[in-house]
Amino acid sequence: MVGPYSGRITQLFYKVKSLMNRSTMSPESILLEDCLILTTLLKEKADEVIKCLSESHWNSHCVVTRNKFESMCGGQKEGYAVLSYLSGCRKGQYLSTNKKELIEGIKVSLSSAVVSGVSSLDFDTLHLIWTQEKLQQQLDVIDRRWEMSRQSALASLKSGNKKLALRHAKEMKLGTENREKCNSLLNRVEEVLCVIANVESTKQVTGAIQIGARVIKENKTSIEEVQLCLEELDESIDSQKQVEKALAPSLDMEDEDIEEEFRKLELEIGSGNLKDLNPEAGVSDSEGTDQSLADALLNLKLADDAPGSGSAIQNSGLPAKNKESNSPMLEAA
Repeated sequence: MVGPYSGRITQLFYKVKSLMNRSTMSPESILLEDCLILTTLLKEKADEVIKCLSESHWNSHCVVTRNKFESMCGGQKEGYAVLSYLSGCRKGQYLSTNKKELIEGIKVSLSSAVVSGVSSLDFDTLHLIWTQEKLQQQLDVIDRRWEMSRQSALASLKSGNKKLALRHAKEMKLGTENREKCNSLLNRVEEVLCVIANVESTKQVTGAIQIGARVIKENKTSIEEVQLCLEELDESIDSQKQVEKALAPSLDMEDEDIEEEFRKLELEIGSGNLKDLNPEAGVSDSEGTDQSLADALLNLKLADDAPGSGSAIQNSGLPAKNKESNSPMLEAA
């Protein structure tokens, strides 16, 4: 892997030198000297780092310090390998500046495009981010010292040494004042970083507006035509909504209508249950049928007056009714 912390020309010379040295070395010595890195795992780790940076940056690129980049990768060696891979893909670039001390950072492209060249704004942003991290570290140190002074003051009070407890209390008060000053500086740095982010977003929006205006000019599209297209689109949307409303089932029924229908259903179900559960209804119907049959038999004139034939009433039992079932009078009854 090519050293990512050097320039392009240095990286090219490093590749040539590495190839020349490897041609004279045995495979065993190469395995003992170098670290083996799986390209698939390296690519997955690089994608994970870019995804993590994208969650806290919404621009197409971002600048982070080298320490933060290596901590996100999992260590110095891992950061070296990931940055080497990103540099080979033109998705990451190393940058450094000297402002009383060496400040190192990484510019990473968060989109599919290659990373753009390093500008003066990138160096200024790196300096601000480095200052922000230093101030945050200083705040953490102040908080730890304040907690230690507090514990010491409590221990001194328990032991009865009020003089020592008073000294620790003074240290706590001094730490509180230093924390307020450091926190004020940190807030200012964060405000400047927010202004830079807003300027970049405004620049992107302005660029998009300029592109849109250029496209309208190239296509010779007037404002009236655009307005007409928007109106036609609104009419189409309204028509579609009306069609959907007409096809949808009507659910706006009155509660009284629903209750009335429900009462009718209850009455029908109740009457049906009464007929099924009342056996006297069947008995009365059968008695009426038998009475009509008896009346028909009283008026019946038998053609055969043979002795012993008897009257129709005497032979109107159930078996006799079955025997006389072929009589048309019975069928009429």
